[in-house]
Amino acid sequence: MFRRTAAFILLIWFFGFVWFAVTLPGPLTDGRRSDAIIALTGSQGRIEHGLEVLRRGKAKRLFVSGVDPEVRPEEFAAQFGVSQRLMDCCVELGFEAYDTRSNAIEAANWVREHKARSVRLVTADWHMRRAELELERELPEDVRLERDAVPSRPSLGALFLEYHKLLWRLSTRLYDRFHKS
Repeated sequence: MFRRTAAFILLIWFFGFVWFAVTLPGPLTDGRRSDAIIALTGSQGRIEHGLEVLRRGKAKRLFVSGVDPEVRPEEFAAQFGVSQRLMDCCVELGFEAYDTRSNAIEAANWVREHKARSVRLVTADWHMRRAELELERELPEDVRLERDAVPSRPSLGALFLEYHKLLWRLSTRLYDRFHKS
């Protein structure tokens, strides 16, 4: 009985991992507009994509969560080719976050402060599911969250690690729900 149960759990884990790795979220392609863009720092392309969406007029503001506290706005603007006018009106940097959970808290506080009703989340495709899970937990219920994943080429090790982080967060959420009842 134990072997069958263990084999069944292993199969569920395996097929879950295959699903996770093969069906990574993609970019938002329908041209939808949002009140704001939340770009999480990390792998290459996230900030660039958020800025591109902002420049195309698909959102009014961009919040970059998890910027190193030593980075000055002028340095950020120079590195990413952002004009002072665009920085002044539409780009805000968040310096409080240091991981995905704190990204969600920092971003949700910013969304509440700016009264955004629709938010486009920009992060790497392999990171999107967990980032979305964390941000949905923190956002007000009436805020629409859209996935806008940056395509990447993650290693098998990165996918393996992220899959387990996602499973851990899902299990802690289930545990919390079960014990709140």
